[in-house]
Amino acid sequence: MEQSKKPIIDSLTGSFLLSTLQMPDLRFAEQVIYICSHSHEGTVGIAINKPNPQLSLEEVLLTNGLPVPENLIAPIYMGGPVEPNAAFILYQSDYATDNHIEVSSTVYMSRDTKVLEDIAYGRGPEKFIFAIGYAGWGPGQLEQELISQGWLTIPAEDSIIFDVPDDEKWKRAAALYGIDISTYQDYIGNA
Repeated sequence: MEQSKKPIIDSLTGSFLLSTLQMPDLRFAEQVIYICSHSHEGTVGIAINKPNPQLSLEEVLLTNGLPVPENLIAPIYMGGPVEPNAAFILYQSDYATDNHIEVSSTVYMSRDTKVLEDIAYGRGPEKFIFAIGYAGWGPGQLEQELISQGWLTIPAEDSIIFDVPDDEKWKRAAALYGIDISTYQDYIGNA
């Protein structure tokens, strides 16, 4: 009787990917990436803790001829190095459009301009992150990096995405699971 082969890593969709101090790529130093899609075809994630100081959502709204809601304080995040001109919105699932990806039961992702319009007119999601670009890995690439290159995966928590200050997300996400990420060491070896 042949046993079915179970993948080494089940889907990481809806998880956090945290860089460790051993991360060799400085673009990902102290990074928290929310994995939006993970399958045998590859992985897509959005960095949730690196706002771009040169851009604001107010500018995006005005450039697109949309009104700016009162008290709007929303940075634009550098979602990752892939497609740096593509916009993505992560938001809580209490708001929905027809064109979205369900990352988890509580978080959706969309590129639909209707979300941006609804934010401008006060009908959009209460909590959201607007990001430019994404982090992407080809088939099996992330799995290899998890073995050798300074990443740690943990279950995601919506409060880290939407409520924690950006400069605290990296440490607070790890601390939820009892990890002091600032001293965490990767140990790779053979038993």
